[in-house]
Amino acid sequence: MKLFSSLRRAGCIRLVLFVLPVLLTGGEGVAAPPGGPLAFRGFSGGMALHTGWVGGGSVRLTTPAGRPLPVQRVRGVPFGIGGSIRFHFGEHLRVGTEGYGTYLDYGRTGSRFGIGWGGLLVDWQWHAGRFHPFAGVTVGGGVVRNTTFTHPAGNDFVTEEGMSFRKYGFTALAPFVGTEFALTARIRLMVKADWLVNAGRPQPDFPQGPRLYVGFIFYHCGE
Repeated sequence: MKLFSSLRRAGCIRLVLFVLPVLLTGGEGVAAPPGGPLAFRGFSGGMALHTGWVGGGSVRLTTPAGRPLPVQRVRGVPFGIGGSIRFHFGEHLRVGTEGYGTYLDYGRTGSRFGIGWGGLLVDWQWHAGRFHPFAGVTVGGGVVRNTTFTHPAGNDFVTEEGMSFRKYGFTALAPFVGTEFALTARIRLMVKADWLVNAGRPQPDFPQGPRLYVGFIFYHCGE
């Protein structure tokens, strides 16, 4: 597991080091000339913030002696940030990758649910003037970290007894719809909504719900 985590971190670092210089340069001459309905036209990428509402998960803790404690509902308003890069083929098809971190504070005792996830995406984009709606799906994976407190933790160096920590991986499936609004020929405002699903082994504390993304997308595509 440690080797896998190290390789995954190294792969993410390489991806960032490759993507950022490309996005920050002009990108001129990257796109191939038109040569068919699915000819490579260039790429786009950017960052987005997200929020929304998720729920449906629950945590049923017990004491070391087996006495059940009150159920805590994992629900509320999440917040997060992430980014994506897409490669354009023809007028409509886009294939790429995206990744996000999203966090939810729930209950009244300072419990926190965190997800880091990403994967490969494919979508289909239409064009209506300056608006460019799209729909697609992302398939990948992620890691959940859920820290549940039975009582508020103090801001000190004293260890806590009434707490639970869960960490597990999951298969991510996220259908999405959205639109981009062209601010300039190279910059677009993006609004997107998705629904992240644990498509693998069900977990009782995994919440689901719509999340809304807002961000900027930078285009490097041929005309």
